[in-house]
Amino acid sequence: MAKPYSDALVADGPLLFVSGQVPQAPDGGVVGDAGGQTRQIFRNMEAVLARHGADLGHVVKLTYYLRHIADLDEFRSALLDSLPDGHRPAASLVEVSGLVDPRFLVEIDAVACLPRENA
Repeated sequence: MAKPYSDALVADGPLLFVSGQVPQAPDGGVVGDAGGQTRQIFRNMEAVLARHGADLGHVVKLTYYLRHIADLDEFRSALLDSLPDGHRPAASLVEVSGLVDPRFLVEIDAVACLPRENA
């Protein structure tokens, strides 16, 4: 499987720190599996980034919080589907004992480097 992260990236521009995104859809629903939750999180993150004139291609660092490490393959597959082709931010992954809602299996926060014209 392709490696879904870079060992290091250099960012040159104003940074946007995106708070932890959870897998809650705008209607309040939560998908049941880690893959679906990961995809929903990236849809939520795209909306946050767009409000600041950025997109997932501007993300330079991601931190993943996974409830069950056994979901790693499903999570990685959804992650690779969600990121722009060839874009691999620096990343950290942590298995956690719980998240704010017991239905949540994944949470992701991000750092993006904004385009200078949008800063």
